[in-house]
Amino acid sequence: MSDVLSPLHPTKANTPGGEPRTIRTSNAHIIAVTSGKGGVGKTFVSANLAAALTRLGLRVLVLDADLGLANLDVVLNLYPKVTLHDVFTGKASLQDAVVTAPGGFHVLLAGSGMVEYSRLTPEVRNQLIHVIDTLAPNYDVVLLDTGAGISDVVLFSVSLAKEVLIVATPEPTSLTDAYAAIKVLATQQKRQNMRLVINQAIRPGDGRAITGQLQQVLNRFVNTESGLPMRLIHMGDIPADKAVRDAVMRRQLLLQATPGCAASLAVAQLASRIKSMLPAPQPE
Repeated sequence: MSDVLSPLHPTKANTPGGEPRTIRTSNAHIIAVTSGKGGVGKTFVSANLAAALTRLGLRVLVLDADLGLANLDVVLNLYPKVTLHDVFTGKASLQDAVVTAPGGFHVLLAGSGMVEYSRLTPEVRNQLIHVIDTLAPNYDVVLLDTGAGISDVVLFSVSLAKEVLIVATPEPTSLTDAYAAIKVLATQQKRQNMRLVINQAIRPGDGRAITGQLQQVLNRFVNTESGLPMRLIHMGDIPADKAVRDAVMRRQLLLQATPGCAASLAVAQLASRIKSMLPAPQPE
């Protein structure tokens, strides 16, 4: 990839909760995959969604934006020699840190247990912007696998994305935290639309019903700058499926381990919906 990477100077970042930032010189569709709480399968969704989008012919990068508590490498059974930490500290170049994952997409992995990335500093902001500005032009889709919750680091990572995909489960604690995250993103980042996928759905139609319930609460309690209701878009359900746990325990992509299972088919449908959102390719 070294022939297509060109260094860019870091630019000043916006405030952590500020409006989404437009990445320059890029047609890549940047999507933040985030959640209100941990343990809902966010990284599982990011990795398998990337594989499904790659199967649809798209160039995909997954950036592990869960700085300090990264586990994308575990899900993908990768043992990186170079991580974002090495790039940030100048020990390695970006092209050395980008590796090909099972499934054919590219990943940029973060280091785990890095206390210095638990809070947002100007250096971290500028480094993240620099990384995305440099890499995004090489891809059709960039997935930011963020941390969970509403910390400054998570909010800033989400602010770099054009679209937000919230991952939640039907559990009440997950939905309560998802609502809190949506509310913060709608008010602080002035987002008019966000997308929701329900993981570990028990019954068909659960996700659509949950989305409708959350939308009603948002209509009552969340005001956007435009005065219009914040729109929550249901992107699909991933059913509870034993094959998911088996794949995670084996550190395999579900789409490779059990491509015909119900959860794999649901991820493939999610990828098709996301591809339909993308602008038509521009002629050379």
